[in-house]
Amino acid sequence: MRDLLLVGAGVIVILVSIAHGVLGETKVFARATIQPPRMRTLLRLVWQAGTVAWIAGGVLMIAAPWMGSDAARHWIIATLSVVFGVAAIGNALATRAVHPGWIGMSAAVALAIAGY
Repeated sequence: MRDLLLVGAGVIVILVSIAHGVLGETKVFARATIQPPRMRTLLRLVWQAGTVAWIAGGVLMIAAPWMGSDAARHWIIATLSVVFGVAAIGNALATRAVHPGWIGMSAAVALAIAGY
């Protein structure tokens, strides 16, 4: 059961991450006027670096049950729970809990901790 919880957390993280990347490109950067153009490119790349990093974290959560190492499992869960927890808190505070991203990340953290 704890393996299933961890896999669920990884899937949620990947889905939230994909939404983060797509909505960033279609809603945020499509409307934003950022000058100079090099700064716009830099901000887009930094935004998508977070997307890729979160997807990688989700993949690690999915793979952790089959690594055969309890130490690896615990470090993956502990580290990524902090990362995604900080992202959830930051999102909730910055958007006054209007943006739904914090809900997805909080759910992933809860599932990961339950699968510890």
